Amino acid sequence: MEETSAAKKTPKDRKIHCKNLHDYLKTLPPDILDRLYNHPATCLAVFRELPDTAKHYVLRLLFVEQSVPQAVVASWVSQAYSKEHLEVVGVLTELRVWQETSLTGGLTGWILNSTFKKNMKIALLGGGKPWSLSAQMETDTKPRDIPFLDEYAFDRWKCVLHYMVGSQQQQKEGGISADAVRILLHAGLMKRDEDDGGSTCITKEGFQFLLLDTAAQVWYFLLQYLDTVDSRGMDLVSCLAFLFQLSFSTLGKDYSTEGMSESLLVFLQHLREFGLVYQRKRKAGRFYPTRLALDIASGKGSSTSRNSHPGFIVVETNFRVYAYTQDDLQVALLGIFTELLLRMPNLTVGVLTRDSVRQALRSGITARQIIDFLRQHAHPEMMKDPPTLPLTIVDQIQLWENERERFTDSEGVLYNQFLSQSDYSVLRDHAKTLEVLIWNNDQKRTVVVTKEGHEEVRKFWKRFSKGGM
Repeated sequence: MEETSAAKKTPKDRKIHCKNLHDYLKTLPPDILDRLYNHPATCLAVFRELPDTAKHYVLRLLFVEQSVPQAVVASWVSQAYSKEHLEVVGVLTELRVWQETSLTGGLTGWILNSTFKKNMKIALLGGGKPWSLSAQMETDTKPRDIPFLDEYAFDRWKCVLHYMVGSQQQQKEGGISADAVRILLHAGLMKRDEDDGGSTCITKEGFQFLLLDTAAQVWYFLLQYLDTVDSRGMDLVSCLAFLFQLSFSTLGKDYSTEGMSESLLVFLQHLREFGLVYQRKRKAGRFYPTRLALDIASGKGSSTSRNSHPGFIVVETNFRVYAYTQDDLQVALLGIFTELLLRMPNLTVGVLTRDSVRQALRSGITARQIIDFLRQHAHPEMMKDPPTLPLTIVDQIQLWENERERFTDSEGVLYNQFLSQSDYSVLRDHAKTLEVLIWNNDQKRTVVVTKEGHEEVRKFWKRFSKGGM
């Protein structure tokens, strides 16, 4: 039997997962969480997103100085909610809101994290140092109202989206910084196209991202930014604590930058670029949080979200696509996978062609994403009689994708030239048991295992062939 390096092509598709606040905090190291709980705003932000039963437990334990037996805590809800109790126990433990303790008689109990308890009391009852942003400053001579802030936040965020779809509109509106581009690349929302001089182009994950509502987009983008703060020489805890403070600010009020560290001032400028805060000038001593900043920690939908347009697309059996919209971003999205023929003030006409769809497929966008986009934005007239899209269009888009045989390489090791069928079967079955089998062919007595599983399979075969098994 011989073993050689080989590659087996396997499909690959990664879906955007937009973590909520708790999912993100669970990924942080314990010491980072404990440092975060030194900030009352963090404690209150975590508390308000807890399940109702978890909030109930926290409030009952908040003024208790000793451990409470776990059986006593479990008795606070009826047996009908035992499953929910177990889920809540897991949430509070993973977030380090409480800790398990040993009691006399072999019992175990729960006690709130002392740092969390102390700062949660400050958030609820007051005292200690001010934990919210201070609004005590001279009156702004050029105040900004809520409609202005909403429009500003939306326009700034759209610059990022326009850049992703290659729209010229973002250049007219000032474009985005090289730093923002690096975040898009880091997040896998865009990639360098080496065949086009290293220019950036959208990926399938980026296309998924564009279909999210605005609040979800901003939160996902910010998670990717936070993933890079260490490499920027910035403190993750300080950035997160500031975000939580912003989430408790008042829309339409201005706040002072006095006392902010250089690191936080840099962070503030990045938030300004993404539309989370408004600042008249970079060195202005005041800023206005926007609705995007107020919603970010809670994960609530933002009322500045304008992604949810009523249906505006009509698709005909001749592959013509009519988009009844004045939104440049929606038109740019359509241009990713159609050939645009005509643009009028409130109507854009395009056509689905083999070349236009394959161009989108080359960027990693899938046929399913294209079809889902057309369905999600279908004009009400198309919704009246199912199916929403002509079946010929759906089938053809999928056929164009099948033509490309969209696979990616997966490294592996090839085993072949077995002396007997039984030898082949033994190694194949062992690889299956280890879950390292990529591919096999019984007729040709050929097995391909993962590169990582090769060493274990090789050792097994060595023992087996020497009769040691």
